[in-house]
Amino acid sequence: MAAVDLTSHPGHLARRLQQAHHLLWNAMVSEEITSPQFAVLNALVAEPGLDQRTAGERVGLDRSTIAEVISRLVRRGLLDKVRDPRDGRRFLLGLTDDGLRTHRRLTVRTARMNQVLLSPLSAAEQTVFLELIQRVADAAEGLRNPAEPVAAPS
Repeated sequence: MAAVDLTSHPGHLARRLQQAHHLLWNAMVSEEITSPQFAVLNALVAEPGLDQRTAGERVGLDRSTIAEVISRLVRRGLLDKVRDPRDGRRFLLGLTDDGLRTHRRLTVRTARMNQVLLSPLSAAEQTVFLELIQRVADAAEGLRNPAEPVAAPS
């Protein structure tokens, strides 16, 4: 049996891209705040007062992962988490002053990191690449049963 050419496997390429992103993140952005944690901070800058479930949806994290990310951010003093007075099952999230400062500082660093990550591509290629990867990511999040293929756009 012949070896498979993994350069045509999107999952393999996505893993390699994620690995490069992780290395750049740790070197250029933060060793303390992870990319998913930054995404939550960013979501709360865009929409202050989100509940925990909605924050997870905004950043593409499942229920257990968003709960852990939020717990870590609360322990670091970057987020406040309070019960929704209208629905005791929900938690509302808010950035602390330290959370806002951290977001501001990391935003500059993420911009530089993204420039490095995308530097092999021209500006036009970067735009197309980001549009395509966004489309694939959006479709992947919508999968309910991986055995059923997602219909291609017409």
